[in-house]
Amino acid sequence: MQGHATAEILRHMRTRKTMWCPGCTNGIVTRALIDALLSVELDADKVAVVAGIGCAGRITTYLDYSTVHCTHGRALVVATGAKAADPALQVIVIMGDGDCAAIGGNHLIHTARRNVDLTALVLNNNIYGMTGGQAGPTTHEGDFSKTSPYGHAEQPFDICELSRAAGATFIARGTAYSYMKLVGLIAAGITHKGFSLVEVESACPTFYGRFNETPTAAEMLVAQKRRAVPVERYAAGTAAHADTYPVGVLHHAERTEYFDAYAEVQRRAQSR
Repeated sequence: MQGHATAEILRHMRTRKTMWCPGCTNGIVTRALIDALLSVELDADKVAVVAGIGCAGRITTYLDYSTVHCTHGRALVVATGAKAADPALQVIVIMGDGDCAAIGGNHLIHTARRNVDLTALVLNNNIYGMTGGQAGPTTHEGDFSKTSPYGHAEQPFDICELSRAAGATFIARGTAYSYMKLVGLIAAGITHKGFSLVEVESACPTFYGRFNETPTAAEMLVAQKRRAVPVERYAAGTAAHADTYPVGVLHHAERTEYFDAYAEVQRRAQSR
């Protein structure tokens, strides 16, 4: 796969002005999403992007597609409604780790269980950024934050494993560091029929980096390169953690998509 030129990417953006902190990798992910959409040659008029509240949710400000910026944790619900209203839509759901796995965790579980044909793009920076650096559901045990100044006492969610257990049929993890690999994973998630989740290891130098590692964005990206292990070389049954995590396609299965299954129920009901 070859990336698209900047001029072509910009044709699908509403503005170049950034709202994110210096060094935030959300801009990289925004470009990767556009690159992936262009690579699978979708009709732009049939693409809908739904996002919740949080740093990641601001992506909808930039994208020149049909977009919805909804309430915290409810992006998957709104996206499911959009898909039900027009099954021909290609619906992308943008969430942060807190948006997805905290207040929106129940919706994640049931959207995966139902196998709704949505692509969830989860930007995981291990902390709540927009609200000031509080600990979240993916903050690692022992990490520091505004609400854990002496170290976080809880184990984190592994969003990919949580989604797999709930029934998601396509799961992948990429990093902001490995741009073209990320583009390929997003494209694969978009073309999969069923619920697909692509987690992106993103960097928050302003809060997570300053509290735990380094406020230098470049160093945080290099750390992603060091920690990312191709899934083929990652020991089976080993959970992702702060030091290493598997990247690539973690799970791929085929199962009847929710609205196809629902249509069959309608057919049986109407035939009686």
